[in-house]
Amino acid sequence: MQAAFKTVALFGRQQSDDVARTLLEIGQYLARRGIRALYEPSLAAGLGRTDLDTASLAEAGRQADLAVIVGGDGTMIGIARELAAHAVPLVGINFGRLGFITDIALLRWPDALGAILDGQYQAEDRTLLKARVLRKNQVVFEATAVNDVVVSRSSRSGMIEVQVHVDDLYMYSQRADGLIVATPTGSTAYALSCNGPILHPTLQGLVLVPVAPQALSNRPIVLPVGSAISIAVTDGREPRINCDMQTFADLQVGDVLQVRAAENGARFLHPVGYSYYATLRSKLNWHEMPNLGPRP
Repeated sequence: MQAAFKTVALFGRQQSDDVARTLLEIGQYLARRGIRALYEPSLAAGLGRTDLDTASLAEAGRQADLAVIVGGDGTMIGIARELAAHAVPLVGINFGRLGFITDIALLRWPDALGAILDGQYQAEDRTLLKARVLRKNQVVFEATAVNDVVVSRSSRSGMIEVQVHVDDLYMYSQRADGLIVATPTGSTAYALSCNGPILHPTLQGLVLVPVAPQALSNRPIVLPVGSAISIAVTDGREPRINCDMQTFADLQVGDVLQVRAAENGARFLHPVGYSYYATLRSKLNWHEMPNLGPRP
């Protein structure tokens, strides 16, 4: 049987020697299986290795059949955004703290990756967001997000006011510290800390979650995945936008943020037996009963 993955791109945090060593071990493992490994040029240069096959992110997107990311969720999210347009599936090996979407434990990578290369995996398609900011009808900012797009006040100012339309229908105006538009993947990130609902990652939906709203009756709402969300900044000092807490821009009163599901999503590959519910239990302590104290 011909191998499904002939070229694998390897990514990881450049500043960690342990990550670099693990990526080299994975590359050697792939070579033994007759699979071409592509490294980031900066990693190869940092290691002083001129013998490694290198490719930029864009080149890797065009050439690779699979991407393996060694690191934390932030690294995985950053690579997922860049490779989404190329439809390259992603495998995450956890070298961070939480490891919510980098779900393969570091010590288990040989067995888990070997099974995936043999075609034994569970595929999961994740929705991404496309955001753009209009200022006097001119696009001044565009970005893609895996987790969320957040419009918020700066750390030095008070609340901001926004007016929200969905599919050209007025939804509400609110005064708050911010507003989160999250994917199902992002529903367990910042949105969850603001009392948003958990959405299963395969759901076709988006969630709007206010951040510390002035009106206590303002609650999160789940919208259809095809919704076109428009958020106009109507008042407030120093409003900002961030995408996945990795891409930032300053806003002005009168700017309009448009958010909708991106045309291209991300495909995550998991080992057979992967369970999202097990991830919730192990990473978020989802199953723990509250401590009610001693019985009388």
